[in-house]
Amino acid sequence: MKKIWLLSALVALSLQAFVLNAQTIKLGIDPTFAPFESKSPSGEIVGFEVDIAKAMCERMGVKPVWVENDFDSIIPALQAKKFDAIVSGMAVNEKRKQQINFTDRVFHTPAGMVVRKGSGLKTLVETLKGKTVGMQQGTIFEQYARKYYAPKGVIVTPYKTPDLYRADLIAGRLDAVMDDAVVLETTLLSKPEGKDYEFAQPTLHDEIFGAGAGFGLRKDDTALLQRLNKALAEIRKDGTYAKIAKKYFSFDPYGD
Repeated sequence: MKKIWLLSALVALSLQAFVLNAQTIKLGIDPTFAPFESKSPSGEIVGFEVDIAKAMCERMGVKPVWVENDFDSIIPALQAKKFDAIVSGMAVNEKRKQQINFTDRVFHTPAGMVVRKGSGLKTLVETLKGKTVGMQQGTIFEQYARKYYAPKGVIVTPYKTPDLYRADLIAGRLDAVMDDAVVLETTLLSKPEGKDYEFAQPTLHDEIFGAGAGFGLRKDDTALLQRLNKALAEIRKDGTYAKIAKKYFSFDPYGD
């Protein structure tokens, strides 16, 4: 048994050394989360987190290779070693920390709910009973809705991608949608089709939403975690993070 344990440890160390010495790093991403990660009209993967990851990779002396994956299966894909880290607006909460490790915080923006103006709907479950609320499947917003809303008679409807829930909201098939507030502002409220909608109050707060988003890694990739954290600290310190943030936001997305 001791020999087996030693062999396993050596294999794990060899794999970590391979990742650390590689010229590239594979990053899993679901590019449906503008302005953090999305696709340009030409098909290029772009966004705030994308630029942050590129800057970190530059500090590490590696090139990022993007591997697209649906968000609801992105943790199993990481664990299956389809890529080395998740860069996809993943909030750090206790449930996820049981499965994977996270880097230090990359950003922290609030949760939000959008409803039609004049609907009288709020984020309070009393006003949503019998109503249909949509969100992207596998997200912290689905976790929240299933914990607090579904048991009280709210119809929770998850979607594979955010563009699908936005379409159903505008078509009248949903009464409300939930997502990161910055995403809702960028992809819906700031658009012509969003002129009849607004954020519901009060602002959502819960431990499910965590204390910000980070990059996800497998539990045994501790050396890679240390390198990523070092690179993140460097771009925070030298102003690179702030410079990138100004391209996308009129505020500091790092949060309190």
